[in-house]
Amino acid sequence: MYFLYNNQRLVMDQPFTIGDTNYPPNFLRTSTPEERAALGITEIIEQMRPDDRFYWVTANLDGTFNSTPKDLEPTKNVFLNQIAQTAYSLLNTTDYMDFRHLADSTYTPPANWVTYRAAVRAYIVTAKAAINAATDIPSLITAVSGLQWPAAPDTTV
Repeated sequence: MYFLYNNQRLVMDQPFTIGDTNYPPNFLRTSTPEERAALGITEIIEQMRPDDRFYWVTANLDGTFNSTPKDLEPTKNVFLNQIAQTAYSLLNTTDYMDFRHLADSTYTPPANWVTYRAAVRAYIVTAKAAINAATDIPSLITAVSGLQWPAAPDTTV
């Protein structure tokens, strides 16, 4: 919510001037709707803002937004890169198990961690396929909103 006076946005908790009268920072918060209306101040309730990850968004003074879908391929690439970064951060803390196993054939990594690491790798393929299958921004939003990484085992390594 915000307030307008003569098509100028009044900032909550900031002093402002109308005509020759200075109003204190708390005026918008403490005044009644009738007091604000008498001064020509309009309360604006903003609509839900479109997701900036998918749309170029501009705000209108009436609380609405104009949105233009971003280009699909570059937007897909952003999410594909996020998948790669998240996978790296999930797997790198337990990479030593794979390296230790390669160096010491007697070492066997804990089964729950082996299963988890395999699930993360499989999920990478699934998530990338869902993103790559998107044909427009709404289908990309659907693909991205369904992403749920596997949970790490509760035991410590």
